[in-house]
Amino acid sequence: MQVCEQILELARWAPSGDNTQPWRFEIKGEHEVVVHGFDTRDHCVYDLDGHPSQMALGALLETMRIAATGYGLRADVTRRLGLPDEKPTFDIRFVPDPAVQPSPLIPFIKVRTVQRRPLKTTALTAAQKLALDASVTPDYEIAWFETSKERWGAAKLLFHNAKLRLTMPEAFEVHRNVIEWNAQFSEEKIPDQAVGVDPLTAKLMRWVMQSWSRVEFFNNWLAGTIMPRVQLDLIPSLACAAHIGLAAKTVPKTLDDYVAAGRAMQRFWLEVARLGLWLQPEMTPVIFGRYHREHRVFTSDASAKVLGAAVASEFTNYLGEERSGRVVFFARLGTGNAPQARSTRIPLSRLYISK
Repeated sequence: MQVCEQILELARWAPSGDNTQPWRFEIKGEHEVVVHGFDTRDHCVYDLDGHPSQMALGALLETMRIAATGYGLRADVTRRLGLPDEKPTFDIRFVPDPAVQPSPLIPFIKVRTVQRRPLKTTALTAAQKLALDASVTPDYEIAWFETSKERWGAAKLLFHNAKLRLTMPEAFEVHRNVIEWNAQFSEEKIPDQAVGVDPLTAKLMRWVMQSWSRVEFFNNWLAGTIMPRVQLDLIPSLACAAHIGLAAKTVPKTLDDYVAAGRAMQRFWLEVARLGLWLQPEMTPVIFGRYHREHRVFTSDASAKVLGAAVASEFTNYLGEERSGRVVFFARLGTGNAPQARSTRIPLSRLYISK
C-alpha cells in the first residue's frame, strides 16, 4: 500500500453529516492524491448551500494532514478554481519535511465518534477546557454553556427544534433513508442502535417511518414526537458536562470559509477524544437559524415555517445576537461510556475513482 493510501485509510474516518462521506479519491502518485468532493443540497434539507458537506471535507483534509505527520510528511492542499461549489476538488501533495512531528491526535482518529446517549454532568477541568480552547485558536473561539441553567436552556431549545425536525415532510425522507435498521454498525448510514432511543421506541420508529401518512397520523393523534424528543434531545441535553458553540472570528460566507471551519471542528473533536471525552453534534439549530436569518424557504408546511422561526429566534437568544451568525458547530460533550454502536466507513477500495 502506498503512503498516500495509508494516509487515506485513516483520513476516511473523518466525520460527515449522517455518514454521507462526501468524498472520493484519485491516486496520482506515491505522494499525490486528488479529493473529489460533492454535497447533498439537492435532496437534503440539512445541507444548506452544501456548507455542512464542505465542513465534512474540511474535516477530511485536516485528518489527512494529521495522519501525514505520522510519516514525516507535510500535506499541501490546493483547491481547484473554476469548478462549481457543488463539486469542490482538492489536490494534495505529501511533502517530506524534517520539521514535521507525529501529531498526538493520530491514535484518536478512529476512536472519535458520536455519543448520542446521556453523559455524566461532571464538570470539565480547567486544563481540559484550556486544551480544547487551544485546539481552535487563533481564528475560532469556543463559547461554553456549562451551568445547570445553561444546560436546561439548551435542552428546551433542542426539544423544540426536534419537533421541527420530526414533523416537516422535507426531513422525513432524509431520516428514512439515513437509518440502517437492526444494525450495530453501518458503513454508509447510521445504525439504529446508535440513534439513542430504547429498543421499543426504535421498533415503533421503524414502523412509523415507513410512510409520511403514518408519521402525520402518529404526530397529530398520538403525540408521536414526544418520546423520541425526550430520549434524543431533552435527556441528553441535560446529561452532559457542557454545550459548546464553535464560532469563527468573522461570519463564514464562502466555500473556503466552511472548509476551514470543518478543519477547526475536527481538531476540536479529536482533542475531545484525546481527553477521554465524548461528543454529540447538535447542528440543526445552526442550520435552521441561517435559513431564518437569510429568509430562505426550507419547507412547504406552514406550521413548520412558524416553528422554524421560533426555534431560530430561541437559538439566537441562547447564543447571543452577535455570536449566532458566527457559530459553525454546536455540540454537547462530557465524560461517559463509549458507544456500543456507531457508523463505520465505506472501505477505501470503494472510494477510489479513476480519471
